Amino acid sequence: MTFHELAEHILSQADKPLTANEIWQLAVEQGLHKKLNSSGKTPWATLGARLYVISRDNSDSVFKTIGKRPKRFYLKGKNYTIDFTEYEEGKTEEETAISTTQPTKKYLEKNLHPFLAHYAFYNLNCHCKTINHSKSDKKSFGEWVHPDMVGCVFPIDEWDNEVLELSSAVGNTSVKFISFELKKELNLSTLREKFFQTVSNSSWANESYIVAAEISKNEDFLSELARLSSSFGVGVIELDVDDPNSASIKFPAKTRKSLDWETMNKLTVMNKDFKQLIKRVRIDLKSNEIQKEKYDKILDEVQLEKTINN
Repeated sequence: MTFHELAEHILSQADKPLTANEIWQLAVEQGLHKKLNSSGKTPWATLGARLYVISRDNSDSVFKTIGKRPKRFYLKGKNYTIDFTEYEEGKTEEETAISTTQPTKKYLEKNLHPFLAHYAFYNLNCHCKTINHSKSDKKSFGEWVHPDMVGCVFPIDEWDNEVLELSSAVGNTSVKFISFELKKELNLSTLREKFFQTVSNSSWANESYIVAAEISKNEDFLSELARLSSSFGVGVIELDVDDPNSASIKFPAKTRKSLDWETMNKLTVMNKDFKQLIKRVRIDLKSNEIQKEKYDKILDEVQLEKTINN
């Protein structure tokens, strides 16, 4: 059974929209979780992420979403007898009462790393590693050299071992490196500085992104952001600290077929984290097995909320 089949089965029995956690709990009660072809440690998080992505990106999907905190799922073709008004407004009375007593979230840029790791894993099939700037020799090469996070997309889960070994033998493994520059916010006053920092830090990779949790809605800003993204091939990802699965790509990155090996060597010499990442990728490719614990840990929605609240 797939995650989609499990969710569709549970939702077909429900008379109201359900959260991913509610779907999972009912599936466990019915023993359906034992039929899943999954070895992940947080299957409920995988379920929620996959349902959200398919309902958002596939207009023909049987799954639809409603509300925001929390987001609920229902079936497009099913007739419901209840009033959806309270869900359409985004919050139930109970959730509204809770939210009014909570202070505004305050966080630093480093608190966004787990949110990006979560998004990249479920949406880009990417295993990420934080590159600690404090471990870099800044005196040797100056500033604007180190990306905040680097992700790697492996073909291991998709290709047969014979194909993997052949591609390795001819020097083409189709591994894709993605470089990320994280910012708490993006606005018109600092856009050019932050954008060109991303260009400097990340243009060595197959894809590069500037990532932020607070992106201005100003029309002049968005127009300039779109122009810069198109001109330099740098993508833009918007995170959501309130609803991690609502994160999305505002502007896609252009894919570069080849890596800048000189810059990669430079980063390897000057930063221990980057060197360990390169070594880790090489080992995983050689063994045809991804050691997920060697990359940034993937947190579920509850754990992510705790990182911000704490």
